[in-house]
Amino acid sequence: MSAGAVRSPASPPVAGGRGMTHPSDWGRAHPQVARFHRERDRRRLVAMVKTLAGAALLVVLVLGVVGLRIQQVRLSYRLDGLRATKAQMEDRQSQLQVERESLQSHARIENMARVKLKMERPTSNQVLLAREYVPSGDGLSMAVPLTAAAEKPAPSKPGVR
Repeated sequence: MSAGAVRSPASPPVAGGRGMTHPSDWGRAHPQVARFHRERDRRRLVAMVKTLAGAALLVVLVLGVVGLRIQQVRLSYRLDGLRATKAQMEDRQSQLQVERESLQSHARIENMARVKLKMERPTSNQVLLAREYVPSGDGLSMAVPLTAAAEKPAPSKPGVR
């Protein structure tokens, strides 16, 4: 626009910086603007597509890394919970083992036999030793007694042990 020309507020600007001042010119394109034909620049289009593809790949990779970190955090919480459960189970196992050992102690069993069942220790003549039966020979696996006894041992036969 020239310095002396005043543009009316109703006149729309046209590309190229030149405005049409008369309202009858508003619907027509400027002759100089109409001559321009812009062709697509294939290099710019390819560069833009490559840039968008690279950005999309970068976003996918970042989201993948974030997803892996979230999964790692979840697994670490689960691992901590499992370790706590394991520690509780080990404590319970040691308590049960102590309880089992106390219930299986010979002193406790003997005390319960005396108190609850009113049992007494057998005398020496009430104890009989059982010998293992062997079908061949005389039926005894050994001619010598297995433990000390008040009775005299039976005489051994020659060749039999």
